[in-house]
Amino acid sequence: MRQILWGLVKKMVIADNAAVLANEIFNNSESLPGSALALGAIFFTFQIYGDFSGYSDIAIGTARLFGFNLMQNFAFPYFSRDISEFWRRWHISLSTWFRDYVYIPLGGSRGSSIQNVRNVFAIFLISGFWHGANWTFIFWGGLNALYFLPLLLAKRNRIHTNHVAEGRIFATFKEIGQIVFTFSLSVFAWIFFRAENLTHAFDFISGMFSPSLFSFPPILDKNDTLICLISIGVFIIIEWLGREGQFAIDNLLNKWPRVLRYAFYYALIIGIIMLAGEEQEFIYFQF
Repeated sequence: MRQILWGLVKKMVIADNAAVLANEIFNNSESLPGSALALGAIFFTFQIYGDFSGYSDIAIGTARLFGFNLMQNFAFPYFSRDISEFWRRWHISLSTWFRDYVYIPLGGSRGSSIQNVRNVFAIFLISGFWHGANWTFIFWGGLNALYFLPLLLAKRNRIHTNHVAEGRIFATFKEIGQIVFTFSLSVFAWIFFRAENLTHAFDFISGMFSPSLFSFPPILDKNDTLICLISIGVFIIIEWLGREGQFAIDNLLNKWPRVLRYAFYYALIIGIIMLAGEEQEFIYFQF
């Protein structure tokens, strides 16, 4: 029930609110400054995470009510220190399937450098094509392959296999830098995933990296935007504190007195009722 509850928070409070703002920005990208476009890319980044990981938490929690233990599908991917770690933590069921039935049969990382490059591009391009016959998905897959290649060729793709700042509350400056850099790469790649076509994606990126990137984003004048940003900020804090569990509030409250634990659960329920965004269909229903 706790996992289902947290999945509903992800979907209804984070994803649905972020979706409204992301849709508004992406649908009117030609008339907005670069700062607003950057916010739009970030909103979509949290929309797709809240949408799909929330969907997974609801499904996993519901299955557990009936005695079925499904695998963890998201392991806090936005706290990854490099893109290799990100893909071990994002959509684990699909990436594991591709690893076992595509990457390893092709030879994995055991062959020559050219074969390694081929195998990496194969798995990421197929992953892109799996999402749909649109060049945006293919480009998204290819871009992630380019992100991954330097780590593979330098044999540094398996150096971050534990949780970031494991056993500690705060990360080091180096870890924070790694997380911010990896998150930024993901935000940039998600633009292609969200765009209607490649022209839209490149126009969006061109507008984002214009001098207006440093202007005040007009969308911040809306109360809905501020509420969404505050919700995302609180969400990030809770996810960070609970990053070593199967889901954020799995073990986070174990040491709290019973009355405080239940007060927190009811606060989440009230938060869903008061802050739930306009109903949005799950993104992954289209796949």
